[in-house]
Amino acid sequence: MEAQIKNVPLNDLHVALGGKMVPFAGYNMPVRYSSDNEEHLCVRNGVGVFDVSHMGEFMVEGPEALNLIQKVTSNDASKLVVGQAQYSCFPNETGGIVDDLIVYKFGEEKYMLVVNASNIDKDWAWVNSHNSMGANLTNVSDDYSLFAIQGPNAIAAVQSLTPVNLSEVKFYHFTVGEFAGVQDVIISGTGYTGAGGFEIYVKNADAEHVWKAVFEAGKDFDIKPIGLGARDTLRLEMGYCLYGNDITDTTSPIEAGLGWITKFTKDFTNSEALKSQKEAGVARKLVGFVMQERGIPRGHYPIVDAAGEVIGEVTSGTQSPSMGVGIGMGYAKTEFSKPGTEIFIQVRNKNLKAQVEKLPLLKG
Repeated sequence: MEAQIKNVPLNDLHVALGGKMVPFAGYNMPVRYSSDNEEHLCVRNGVGVFDVSHMGEFMVEGPEALNLIQKVTSNDASKLVVGQAQYSCFPNETGGIVDDLIVYKFGEEKYMLVVNASNIDKDWAWVNSHNSMGANLTNVSDDYSLFAIQGPNAIAAVQSLTPVNLSEVKFYHFTVGEFAGVQDVIISGTGYTGAGGFEIYVKNADAEHVWKAVFEAGKDFDIKPIGLGARDTLRLEMGYCLYGNDITDTTSPIEAGLGWITKFTKDFTNSEALKSQKEAGVARKLVGFVMQERGIPRGHYPIVDAAGEVIGEVTSGTQSPSMGVGIGMGYAKTEFSKPGTEIFIQVRNKNLKAQVEKLPLLKG
């Protein structure tokens, strides 16, 4: 029997706002309210709000909290200070990735892991299966709503709602404070757009009040609700990985260009094998590319060389609203991974020229 599709707490509000609802990661989610292009540019140039309440949150507490996190994640969480967040991943035992996540440090014995919606159950089982040290784990995914207020005007649009000086919440740092009259809101300098802004975690009971307050405060800045369609094009311009596309159970963090979150200063799941892989080199790498000929790359399109030989596969692709050209990411043989390398994307049996580019694809 197929699992029941869940609704986020503000489902009815999104419907009323004209959100086109689609099933995504087990939830009904707004894919767009107007057009993907319009919403994308609204965030890049102004300010928009995503309801990403489908994301998962696990609290890890007690004297063994850090030990568990160090064991299951690739990055070094011992370097975190209170009020700091860290991008990381859960490596599996076979060289792939269970999920990517963000680790938040609230105190010496209190952390929060934020995981992808599609992997909540899988991740929860995974972390529990490695909890031999007895850290206290609580799955609070169904208790919190999460709003991403993103764009260069994000701070100006909602600063009036909080005594917290939002310009002092640095990238990948967070604070807990009052927001829109609600206490204990987590205000985090994170996001998946590269456009600036922050994410706020609120209890479900306060979600509608906070959402409406944000839109009231931001109306002079033409603040708009934004759907998953624009979220995907925004993250792709930045070269941010999407789990299930660019990273999976069979892609290693080294292949995926995530060596920077894979710290061999500690032991973690499969660390020895990944260390050997890093030292020996990998046969394929995740690359970003920009189309040099007219065409839109899509997931699973073959990447070929000048002779038409298959050298890899596209994992994510789109027409970039900011750049006006086709862009994408995909795995290619390592010898084709250097920025400036010419590759070809097979679009409907035509081999169209593209160039490997250093991430982010959107410069400046």
